[in-house]
Amino acid sequence: MPFKHNASRRHRIGKMKFKVTNWREYEAGLRRRGSLTLWLTPEALSCWQAPKRTTRGGQPRYSDLAIETALTLGLVFGLRLRQTEGLLTSVLKLMGLDLPVPDHTTLSRRASRLRVPDKRHNDRIPQKGPIHVLIDSTGLQVYGAGQWLEEKHSVKSRRGWRKLHLALDADSGDIIAHVMTDQEAGDTSQVGPLLDQMIDTPIGQFTADGAYDGDPTYGALTNHSPDAAVIIPPRANAVKQPDADPSSQRARHIAAINADGRMKWQAATGYGKRSLVETAIGRYKSIIGRRLRARSFATQQTEVAIGCAVLNRMLACARPKSVRCTKANP
Repeated sequence: MPFKHNASRRHRIGKMKFKVTNWREYEAGLRRRGSLTLWLTPEALSCWQAPKRTTRGGQPRYSDLAIETALTLGLVFGLRLRQTEGLLTSVLKLMGLDLPVPDHTTLSRRASRLRVPDKRHNDRIPQKGPIHVLIDSTGLQVYGAGQWLEEKHSVKSRRGWRKLHLALDADSGDIIAHVMTDQEAGDTSQVGPLLDQMIDTPIGQFTADGAYDGDPTYGALTNHSPDAAVIIPPRANAVKQPDADPSSQRARHIAAINADGRMKWQAATGYGKRSLVETAIGRYKSIIGRRLRARSFATQQTEVAIGCAVLNRMLACARPKSVRCTKANP
């Protein structure tokens, strides 16, 4: 990485400066992110209550849309389920809508079975051609007092953490696929599930860090998009295998790094764009949070799915356009 390569003289290297060219629109969009002005379309009002069941069993009162709406408001404004119930009740009252509001018990129970509809394939992914996909993973803390117990009473906490794997569209910055696993899951094992969510979208370039260097990654991409350019830095001790295909992408990466060095390889392949997915991870943790509020794994999956959808909506409200500032010639 460049920051590791120049670590010994980092204090002498000036920081790059960027200027936002659409600051007026961007600032207005940032304010809209916190707006309480809501719109409910006639289609949403007609689908607020659950449709009639055609099989035996109890009749649910609220549709998945109503549950998703309540959970989304609670996640955006950082509220617990009871406070979410109160917020939605007051909002519907101010709008003059006589709609029932799911109570906190219903929200907790339905969240474990809710499957957030995937609108990204229709609205987020461009249909004009292959896309540039960036993937990375990060850890999310599990709700609990494990860290406090360990620090205060030296008690070893058994609570772990979850791993969130994200796939980003490099051009738009939208999250186009996500998978949440436990802390034991490897990065390469989740490339296939991420690509399965983009089954109808061709990939032109796939960029990831060295943790995804392996046969499972290249095999999954070959099955999905055989012509995709795979930009993954080989490990520092990677060598060309005698029986490996010299025309394979990994073999060409190893040869280029051995010939010109890792820094020139990064500049030639455009590996620096991978920082965009790290920015998306930082955006998730700063807006949604570093800790999962839900306690069961199924409910945590729903929380992560809603969080990714919220980030895409917020990015659509405010998308900055920045250019690098250059020094004027004396």
